Amino acid sequence: MLVSFHNAAVEPLWSDLNLAVDRGEFITVLGPNGVGKSTLLGTILGTRALTAGTVDVDCRVGFIPQQRMFPADLPLRARNLVSLSLAHGTVTRRRPPRHRVDELLEEVGATGIANRRVGQLSGGQQQLVRQAQALANDPELILADEPLLSLDPGKQQVTVERLEAWCRERGTSVLFVTHGINPVLHVVDKVLYLAPNGHTFGPVDEVMRSDVLSELYGSSVTVLNVDGRLIVV
Repeated sequence: MLVSFHNAAVEPLWSDLNLAVDRGEFITVLGPNGVGKSTLLGTILGTRALTAGTVDVDCRVGFIPQQRMFPADLPLRARNLVSLSLAHGTVTRRRPPRHRVDELLEEVGATGIANRRVGQLSGGQQQLVRQAQALANDPELILADEPLLSLDPGKQQVTVERLEAWCRERGTSVLFVTHGINPVLHVVDKVLYLAPNGHTFGPVDEVMRSDVLSELYGSSVTVLNVDGRLIVV
């Protein structure tokens, strides 16, 4: 067990949350704005306190934050940011090996932007740098907060496939916050759905149902499967 919540709450957003993240799982966190999806990740990172219950974290965690553009005049280059992530928590003044920085950038397809200033990169390119940073501590769990923002559909697919490969090949777990399930529908193991009237957790076919979501929203909700895509109306 990498992470476990026991009767956890961050009032008034959500409460009575019992959730376990096992090794190699790909879990998607869904729900409308303002229900506490990013807050959930914050409780794992230790940046947001619970108001009740407990959360136990027993693993190395990598974090891909929500997309926010770096200042245009930031003098750091892409490799500088990845190097800083590698050096985080070390007790020596030695720089991380250059080849390790190059390996991380190559792994996320960012070799070509290694020496460019991050403030001059596009939103999608900056997101690649953040993915490389998230891998710096060889994480057992990756927290991804809306990682598909600023990416076109093709790059969205590449990002999902990359995360899924880390999950299957390395046993890395992924907790993936998003507004829409379709980009990850083919890789997700379980869904945590946070809504105004509560939450539910389980396999996709048990959560993404009209009766379940209608209860969570307190009003009529219809889930349609159209050519393999789920549409919520």
